[in-house]
Amino acid sequence: MHVATQFSIFMVNKPGVLAQILGEFARAKINIVAMTMMDTVEHGVMRVVFASSEKAAQVLTKINMPFNETEVICVNLANKSGALLDVVEKLAKNHINISYAYCTAGAKGGRTTGILKVTDVVKAMKILGKNAASTKKSQVVLRRAKATRK
Repeated sequence: MHVATQFSIFMVNKPGVLAQILGEFARAKINIVAMTMMDTVEHGVMRVVFASSEKAAQVLTKINMPFNETEVICVNLANKSGALLDVVEKLAKNHINISYAYCTAGAKGGRTTGILKVTDVVKAMKILGKNAASTKKSQVVLRRAKATRK
């Protein structure tokens, strides 16, 4: 589990815009860790976590694409029924609101990543970290963000 920077990218809702943006990330060799999309008639919002948030911000600025950044929690989960439920129940019991959540797709028997936007990142990290250390059954795996590893 670690805290990551999530980008909310605001796009005109018309053909080719998503392909253009994803093409820019591909050319810059920036890996997408997790992504979700929502749309309205006029615009779409792509929420995305990248392997390199600094490079992603540079690309978005270069192509003049409006975006904002926010901290989210990335939780490493078993790819099985109930894995995300265990995490959200722990947060609910400790009165931490989840504004939204989404998951990556994983291979059968593999792992997946849950992305959680919570009201109190520090408290959520403490709760999930404490529960991960105190129970063998927990599916949460703690790790430092890539930028802080040596």
